[in-house]
Amino acid sequence: MQPRNMSMSGVVDLAAVKAAQEAKAKAEQTRAEAARQGGTGAVAPADLVIDVDEAGFERDVLQRSAEVPVVIDFWAEWCQPCKQLSPVLERLAVEYDGRFLLAKIDVDANQMLMQQFGVQGIPAVFAVVAGQALPLFQGAAGEQQIRETLDQLVQVAEQRFGLTGLTVDPDARPGEAPAQEQVGPYDAALNAAADALDAGDLAGAVRAYQNVLADDPGHPEAKLGLAQAELLQRVQGFDPQKVRQEAAERPKDADAQIAAADLDLVGGHVEDAFGRLIDTVSRTAGDDRDKVRLRLLELFEVVGQEDPRVVGARRALARALF
Repeated sequence: MQPRNMSMSGVVDLAAVKAAQEAKAKAEQTRAEAARQGGTGAVAPADLVIDVDEAGFERDVLQRSAEVPVVIDFWAEWCQPCKQLSPVLERLAVEYDGRFLLAKIDVDANQMLMQQFGVQGIPAVFAVVAGQALPLFQGAAGEQQIRETLDQLVQVAEQRFGLTGLTVDPDARPGEAPAQEQVGPYDAALNAAADALDAGDLAGAVRAYQNVLADDPGHPEAKLGLAQAELLQRVQGFDPQKVRQEAAERPKDADAQIAAADLDLVGGHVEDAFGRLIDTVSRTAGDDRDKVRLRLLELFEVVGQEDPRVVGARRALARALF
């Protein structure tokens, strides 16, 4: 695993969107399956702090990050600041009651993980959310700063990725496994769609998502996945320079602005894409205006309806329309 820096307030690229879709769907399926089995999937407070090594990193951090934000504490026995920071993080992990999981990594025993995360000195604290790695802070930090950082982390994890954390049962036995996720009826089709996306087979991904939606029109992962695959399919044959030149020369041309907005979003320029289409709504009327509005709604699906930028753009769209 090669971690990537991910700013909690930065642009959402398509890889992050895909991770969010998968994480949100997996979390929902896990909770639903636990409820069907009559259990809660609860963990003991002691299970909120775990020791992780290179062999277990995939299972204990990457896979778990699809259910709960995983905070990583890089430490070593000889590190005096670590001895001050680690107990604070452990106490807060229990206090936050399952909203994040604390993974402790001894850098002396796990040099490869230290190198992969680009750790220059310890203590160093990172987080992994839906497979996306991001730095939190390095060196000693005050408890108030730590709390503010954790509050922001759990908020972003819930709003953008749908991760509400783990259910904690004070009476559960440490190490007791939560209810296991069962394979759902659409797992094969969704996996096929994801594989097609990875292979660049956009038409195959579109068909796979459409097959799910034919049976379940409201399926959240399939809806988001289809919006993403269709976006990628639309821009596949674009000449970016020509598209942007035409958009600059024809500010009232609905088709030119829609094509440029698609390119903006694929490039990670979310606000630019939204702003371009909202401005075009203001400049156009009739069928052209409706065409632009519908494309903007499709792009909202790609980014995610709960993303703050979507919420703000919806308000701006309402002002432009009325």
